[in-house]
Amino acid sequence: MTKYRFDKIAINSTQKKKPTEEDKAHYIGLEHIDPGCFDVVRWGSDVAPTGDKLLMQKGDVLFGKRRAYQRKVAIAPFDGIFSAHGMVLRPNLKVIDANYFPFFISSDKFMDTAVRISVGGLSPTINWKDLAKQEFELPSLEEQKVLADKLWAAYRLKEAYKKLLVATDKMVKSQFIEMFGDPMANTKNWAEFGYIGNYTQIVLGSTPNSKNSSYWNGEIKWITPAEMAEESYYIYDTERHLTEEGLDAANLTLLPCRSVLFSTRAPIGKVGLVGSPMYCNQGFKNFICGDKLNPVYLYYSLIFKREYLVSLGTGTTFKELSKKAVENIKIAAPPLILQNKFETIYQQADKSKFELRKSIDAIDQVIKSLINN
Repeated sequence: MTKYRFDKIAINSTQKKKPTEEDKAHYIGLEHIDPGCFDVVRWGSDVAPTGDKLLMQKGDVLFGKRRAYQRKVAIAPFDGIFSAHGMVLRPNLKVIDANYFPFFISSDKFMDTAVRISVGGLSPTINWKDLAKQEFELPSLEEQKVLADKLWAAYRLKEAYKKLLVATDKMVKSQFIEMFGDPMANTKNWAEFGYIGNYTQIVLGSTPNSKNSSYWNGEIKWITPAEMAEESYYIYDTERHLTEEGLDAANLTLLPCRSVLFSTRAPIGKVGLVGSPMYCNQGFKNFICGDKLNPVYLYYSLIFKREYLVSLGTGTTFKELSKKAVENIKIAAPPLILQNKFETIYQQADKSKFELRKSIDAIDQVIKSLINN
């Protein structure tokens, strides 16, 4: 291993231009880069971006210097312009292999340093003069080439698994549409089509006084939208727990297993299924299904119609769905035998996705091990 200053490892290209209308089709912003993925799969802007942007060439490594903790690193897929909140980096081929370079930039040893030297409050960013003088150890060029071959093989396998995840989701969506159409527009003209409030019990939540320590750190599960993914198939535990005293103070209603969690503020549209009885805060309007709706069917209907449900939100400071608005959402209730059949399909797909995620996580560990050791 040999130690180098970063400005001896990478060239920071700072050439800029003021975008024209023609540039909008070849613009990449930080919002277009997905953490952990070198491939850029979306780009462009509806209008010409404002302010000077960095010029990039195909093959350049694009690094998000603003909020570096988001770990945004990508490879430019074409010549174009890049956000000024990033850096356009090129390898110094005398000390670092071009194929190894993107993995080095995404490594813990680089990223931990980048986060540590970031300055600023709400949007910490990196100054080149600070980054340039940081020192990093590199293997020999010969070792880098061997590592790069292994790293790219692992990366391509991981991306293949990720594509299978997307394909599985598309299959489930296609099956849902084929079986039920649009459940909230009743495009299949099901006989049962009514207000969701007539098919379910809608359960709200609240928050006990957070300053009263006797209300917290008990054994009673209590969930908030912040701890949920957009789609959480079954949730068995929560980040925070109440005591019996906190439960009494908040006057909460229990959500039994297979209740459908639905966030209606900050943000609207997160959906989950209760795997173990729990309570919730005021960010939800949740559903306990009656005998007309299968919870998994309702769960997926809410996912399928997320954009529509978000559009129903009202408010100025932040959008929210009121209880009345939720009660008045209309939904088809197809025969339960069909709804139950869809649950079986969804469960099988979820098992496949679980195995795929396990494989992706395992490959990530291999990549980390190769690049950080």
